[in-house]
Amino acid sequence: MTLKRVVVTGIGTISPVGSTAKETWENVVNGVSGSDLITLYDTTNFKTKFACEVKNYDSAQYFDRKEVRKIDRFTQFALIAAEQAVADSGVNLDAIDRSRAGVIWSSGIGGVETFYQEVKGYVEGNYVPRFSPFFIPKIISDIAAGHISMKHGLMGPNYCTVSACASSSNAVIDSYNLIRLGMADYMVTGGSEASINEIGMGGFQSMMAISTNNEEYKTASRPFCATRDGFVMGEGGCGLILEEYEHAKARGAKIYAEVVGAGLSADAYHLTAPHPEGLGAALVMKNALKDAGINKEEVDYINVHGTATPLGDIAELKAIKDIFGDHAYNLNISSTKSMVGHLLGAAGAMEASFAIMSIVDGVVPPTINHKQQDENIDPKLNLTLHKAQKRDVKYAMSNTFGFGGHNTCVIFKKAE
Repeated sequence: MTLKRVVVTGIGTISPVGSTAKETWENVVNGVSGSDLITLYDTTNFKTKFACEVKNYDSAQYFDRKEVRKIDRFTQFALIAAEQAVADSGVNLDAIDRSRAGVIWSSGIGGVETFYQEVKGYVEGNYVPRFSPFFIPKIISDIAAGHISMKHGLMGPNYCTVSACASSSNAVIDSYNLIRLGMADYMVTGGSEASINEIGMGGFQSMMAISTNNEEYKTASRPFCATRDGFVMGEGGCGLILEEYEHAKARGAKIYAEVVGAGLSADAYHLTAPHPEGLGAALVMKNALKDAGINKEEVDYINVHGTATPLGDIAELKAIKDIFGDHAYNLNISSTKSMVGHLLGAAGAMEASFAIMSIVDGVVPPTINHKQQDENIDPKLNLTLHKAQKRDVKYAMSNTFGFGGHNTCVIFKKAE
């Protein structure tokens, strides 16, 4: 069986540093931090007072009041990002076979804000004995994919992938596989998350996973830095349009990049901690390189998972050195979580978009907020610290890992 070629023809983003893909990318290249004091709830009783919120977000700019009552914040972000991506792809949906156009959209947690408010109302007696009829349709993680498909009339494959922080990377990989196997022509894929609330932040705080550096909250997301103390929570959404190459070519679509390989693996080690030697991370990159059919020396840039957790950053860099050998020192490596924070289930798609744009614009986004060299990290690795670096990127890799030991890797190639 001859596999189809798959290309990226649209990108849509709403993030802590921009309300569009263009604005987000420009700010990421310029090293703008999205971290700020939390405005979405009272943080008095919480150790962490900051996060990467979507700035100045007003749902009334995008939806009417009746719509807002029916959709959680994470679904709002999904609809916004997906609509941007569809528009960016330049497709005339009436001119394509909608039965071969689908949606795979992810969220790691789903409607956690709705869940909190509904249960809180029940406990306090406000809703007894009745919950909102929209309660369940607002919280389930798959509902965003359903809303996107209904809004655009897409009748092809439609579902949600959930693999914690690897969720939207899994969505991208599934979309890639469906298209190259000939089961779809046009896929809206990505992820969204909105977990900056009492239970989202409180839960991760109790795990000691998030930073508590309130004194320096603007620079608290510090991948690879010796002073890192956990990730900074982010929110938002990112959508990508993946399309069969001949289908895109026939309609004269612009092509950002080609998807050429994907890898999957499991750590099989611990619920939340990575394997200390990065075995699962190494395996997933090895699998992606094999799938792409390229030599390791051809990769120019890796957008790493790089959450700024003490164990995770070291394990991933060990894996990179294990797989790439001496070529590891020729790579550009960066963690864009230093700017947008960790978007959990939306992280993979968001970071894939940055890998794609590094190819398009010939520039590698930086890792900001680095203060002090970690003695456990090889100083010869190019972590693209502080400022973006110009580079002709032919192949870019995007790594995303999730609690439960889920590992994903996607490789993009410069469009011919």
